[in-house]
Amino acid sequence: MAQIDDLVLFAQVIEQGSFSKVAELNNITKSVVSKRISKLEQELGVQLMYRTTRRLTLTEPGSILYQRAKEVRQVAQSAFDSVTGYSEALSGHIRVSVPTISGELLLSKALSDFCQNHPGLTIDMSMDNQFVDLVAQNYDLVIRTGYLEDSSLIARHIFNSRWVICATPGYLEQFGVPESPKALKHHNCLGYTQQSTGPFDWLFLRNTDDTYTMKVNGNFSSDNAAGLRKAALAGNGVAYLPTCLVYDDLQHGDLVELLPEHAGKVVGIYAVYPYTKQPPKRIQALIEHIREHYMAMKERF
Repeated sequence: MAQIDDLVLFAQVIEQGSFSKVAELNNITKSVVSKRISKLEQELGVQLMYRTTRRLTLTEPGSILYQRAKEVRQVAQSAFDSVTGYSEALSGHIRVSVPTISGELLLSKALSDFCQNHPGLTIDMSMDNQFVDLVAQNYDLVIRTGYLEDSSLIARHIFNSRWVICATPGYLEQFGVPESPKALKHHNCLGYTQQSTGPFDWLFLRNTDDTYTMKVNGNFSSDNAAGLRKAALAGNGVAYLPTCLVYDDLQHGDLVELLPEHAGKVVGIYAVYPYTKQPPKRIQALIEHIREHYMAMKERF
């Protein structure tokens, strides 16, 4: 099977138009370049280019392979660029907007630790559950659950947040434990108005990879998940909340998880930043730092 480095070498040959130039760039001999290209042609069973003393001309298979080889080289370069310089001193100022829950539970400490690790760097963190305008409000990085389809922004997936259905032991003793999603129709469900589907359209699993929404009913809704937690802890109904928000409540028995095999709401957490070919090293490093902190606390999310 053709080696990836041979594909990269092939792309270089086409772009430089010369075996000699590629040999010089890679600090190898011209004959080595020629042998590796010939080996690539033999393994693929096609001729990739016509060679004359004056020029190199791609064959049709060669043209197709070049487009793919160019993509491989770009991805490889991007991978190297993403970590190059991590050991260098990071400096400058970063404005960050993060969700309220993640900010309180995880990101306040994570971001302040990052500043401690890089004395030449400062961070201004805002906690806001609304999707801010990065450019207009001059943010360098935004952490959000879900992201907007905007060609001027780059969204990098960091983690998935699992949500749980829960209620207090007292509520369940009074009204019974729902044994199926349909049974929730007989319970007072607390609605989260920030859901795109609506506060009382809850997401469930039909099987391991198929989800569906079902309408539930309730007398209270809010755009604040922490407020819904308070209502649930007061014994006022069944709530569908991020695991991280109620993790301690579940561990202490103040809330009880319901229908775990049916709860199907999983929300992606994304790092979003303005589109550039290569974001500053401090932004790359901060995103990786944030991802590591989410991974370290994955049982809470």
